[in-house]
Amino acid sequence: MNSDEILAARAAAGDETALEELVRRFQDRVYRLAYRLTGDEEEAADVLQETFLAACRHLSSFRRESRFSTWLYRIAANAALMNRRTRTRRPTESLEPYLPAFDENGRHTATPSELQTVCRIEDLLDRKALAARAVEGIARLPESYRAPFVLRDLEEIPTAEVGEILGLKPATVRQRVHRARIMLRGHLNALVEVTP
Repeated sequence: MNSDEILAARAAAGDETALEELVRRFQDRVYRLAYRLTGDEEEAADVLQETFLAACRHLSSFRRESRFSTWLYRIAANAALMNRRTRTRRPTESLEPYLPAFDENGRHTATPSELQTVCRIEDLLDRKALAARAVEGIARLPESYRAPFVLRDLEEIPTAEVGEILGLKPATVRQRVHRARIMLRGHLNALVEVTP
């Protein structure tokens, strides 16, 4: 079986079979990434199409300095972010308020029982509801945190590669993913606290 990079070189030279194979290999992954970044099936389908159109137009610029998947995910992530920015969407509430709060002495302001609630989330919410709330929370993450979180934690792409995709240093990726996790944890914790 040919590597993605060999197929990309053949596709850039005009081999339609190689191009079709690349689309077959990556269309599900690109769609999933687009959906996770946009939170909307229709937008994800648009991003999928935009990604492969852009990739086809620019295949000759792929220089094999990174993996083909990294190059393609960069195109997809940029297309998803541009799509979200250009569409008029209902305003969403940020998850920033769910970051932990500390008093003037640097102590966490939550009570011990509030801190333990997050450990009981699965017991208090059924899995389907939890999954729906998690998807909602991911959609509400600020863009600068959503993309690194989705690529690193959901797509399980290594931190260094996520940095390549997004044009960030690995330390920045780690910081943003960590902050996204904290915001999501706080969001889910708040949901448990209001659940009867």
